[in-house]
Amino acid sequence: MQEIIARTRTFRRFVEKEAINTATLHELIDLARLGGSARNGQPWQYMIVNSPKYCERIFPYLGWAGYLTDWKGPIEGERPSAYILCLLNKNRLKGPESEAQFDLGVASQNLLLGAMEKRIGGCRIGAFNAQLTSLFKLPEHLRLSLVIALGKPRETVIIEECKDEDDVRYWRDEHGVHHVPKRSLKSCLVEMELR
Repeated sequence: MQEIIARTRTFRRFVEKEAINTATLHELIDLARLGGSARNGQPWQYMIVNSPKYCERIFPYLGWAGYLTDWKGPIEGERPSAYILCLLNKNRLKGPESEAQFDLGVASQNLLLGAMEKRIGGCRIGAFNAQLTSLFKLPEHLRLSLVIALGKPRETVIIEECKDEDDVRYWRDEHGVHHVPKRSLKSCLVEMELR
């Protein structure tokens, strides 16, 4: 479990020509739906996009890496070969919307862990142009909340301990290796005494 979690990184460059079939994407969504859900509301629904034509249309609406300000996203040939659009079904909300967002974190992590087990990398994208939804005929009760980009990774992502606990910015070296600083276990623990 620890190994698969450590390998499940955010990948932003892919082998675009390697398709991901619909059956595989259904398997990943099945993992997402099995996650816990506040009040067992299960308000999330998913749309699969894995045709090159539609993937090409989605790409311009996406933001890719906030800390890499000079990088506009993957070049042609390195773009995702599939997307899963995560849609909030407002008719299924059983409590505040914030609870549903927690559910989406659990669901998307299940999905990405399952993807990595199949050697598929992914990137959660919450930075997208709202006009993206104009590409689809969505009923009013469904709202796009997250886009998950998927494909065979074409980059190396390395986890390393933060040199400065306050600086968590990821970066790329001169060889294109993506470095992700993580705070130490010690810095994540809080010791306290009971009153």
